Amino acid sequence: MSKRSVYFNGGFVPESNARISIFDSSLMFGDMAFEMTRTFNHKPFRLRAHLERLYASLRLLEIDCGLTINQMESITIETLDLNTSTEARDVDWQIMHNISRGPLEPYRTVFPEGLRPTICINCWPLITHLGDFFPTYKMGVHLAIPSQQTIPAQLMDAKAKTRSRMHYQLAQLQAKRMGESIWPLMLDPDGFLSEGPGWNIFLVRNKIVYTPEGRNILLGISRDTTIQLTRKLGLSVKETNIGRYEALQADELFCTSTPYCLVHARKFENQTVGDGIPGPVFLKLMKAWKSHVGLDFVSQARTYSKRLPLWEAATAD
Repeated sequence: MSKRSVYFNGGFVPESNARISIFDSSLMFGDMAFEMTRTFNHKPFRLRAHLERLYASLRLLEIDCGLTINQMESITIETLDLNTSTEARDVDWQIMHNISRGPLEPYRTVFPEGLRPTICINCWPLITHLGDFFPTYKMGVHLAIPSQQTIPAQLMDAKAKTRSRMHYQLAQLQAKRMGESIWPLMLDPDGFLSEGPGWNIFLVRNKIVYTPEGRNILLGISRDTTIQLTRKLGLSVKETNIGRYEALQADELFCTSTPYCLVHARKFENQTVGDGIPGPVFLKLMKAWKSHVGLDFVSQARTYSKRLPLWEAATAD
């Protein structure tokens, strides 16, 4: 049984006891802001940036969670500290924030203590995420464009990170029908590349790095880190509209996201990208990322992949 603790609505409870009401607005409407941060050597990476984005999403959703960002940061660190001892020292963590406006008004009689926002902070060992992901670091990914597009900003601004993400799920289901290992890269309403479900896209052409402009995408923290590291390497980065045409001419394509940081694409729309292996710009960025976070996260994933079956068996007991 898990020994992990969860911060839930003002206190700490065992992970198995953290329950959100069936009347919560998150269940009724997907009305919830969230963030996922990871640690490197048990240190949360760019936690403040994740929390700033969380509070920006809450402002858009008009949710007052009742905590200042400083208080949220302090509680987050406390939650992580409560959980790290439940795993081996070399296990890093996912930190998840989920905040909704709470149960809906028509069901107020079920809550005699009064209605309030739902606030949940939980930690999960990254051994599951990265252990399963390790082969992908080696093989790269196959990107393809699904029929599902991103939601236009006039309906819901993609820069807000919310649980209203059915378009992500549909894109993934469509990609699965194209092929078991395909990653869906969605177009925006104007026909330009936008993002994948939970990740951002970059391409390299003639040693210049391109990424979609921020109109219709989630402004990923890993995306921002990659842009910063690219510039430190003395390379040019351009945020601009990118189409299928440009992607097919790319020397390199790669994706960025919090859990795995970055991974190269070997194919796009069933056509090989470059030589189908990590390109020189990607390799420089991978080295820069590892130096920046002070950890070889690919080697870490290799270790996790070997230990994962025993870890899952022990967890199930």
